[in-house]
Amino acid sequence: MTKILIVLSAADKWTRADGSLYESGVWAQEFVDLDEAFVRAGFTVDLASPGGIMPTMDKRSLDPDMVGESVAERMRAYLGGNAARTEHPLVLADITTANYDAVVVPGGHGPVEDLYKDPDMGRVLIEADRAGKVIAAVCHGPAALLAARDENGRWPFAGRKMTALSDEEEIAFGTAENAPWLLADTLRKQGAVFEQGPNWQVHVVKDGNLFTGQNPQSSTALAEVVIAALQ
Repeated sequence: MTKILIVLSAADKWTRADGSLYESGVWAQEFVDLDEAFVRAGFTVDLASPGGIMPTMDKRSLDPDMVGESVAERMRAYLGGNAARTEHPLVLADITTANYDAVVVPGGHGPVEDLYKDPDMGRVLIEADRAGKVIAAVCHGPAALLAARDENGRWPFAGRKMTALSDEEEIAFGTAENAPWLLADTLRKQGAVFEQGPNWQVHVVKDGNLFTGQNPQSSTALAEVVIAALQ
């Protein structure tokens, strides 16, 4: 039985450059599109978060004015039907990476608050990468990759092709100006071979066992390439 670990941010706020707090969390569509597709494919899906804290879904990602009435309704229905799972995630520090075939990280601004510097996130990713397991992340989820450091302090994803929410999309969304750092810019500075498509268009990048999606619109396509790799 194929087994997937989805790691969800435990943050409900993003600390801005001026110290103010921006309410955030997990972007619902990115989690739902991935989780729903994996379950439909017959995979076993476990959820984990730092400290086993219940993740917060970004209110904007459930706002019909932001995402559309049909998307908001679908998100709320799926989350309601899976509340028992999302309310009680596994503790990330307790995860045995060898038990999983893939590690997947949805976005929202939560990961740029906690997962990017979480040592347990880094450990799981290092172990998964060394074992050649599928690693996938979408939108701000690739921030989690920044937590991975080998014994010599090197970033194992340097030189790898990837994507994430682009700086241009962060600007368009209105959250770039007071951001403490921009994800795409930071990934480039760490040595990633960063690739991006047009704003808010589906864009997925594959590099060996690493699969990344640019934005919420890319989450279904990302799920499809992960499923294809695991089947």
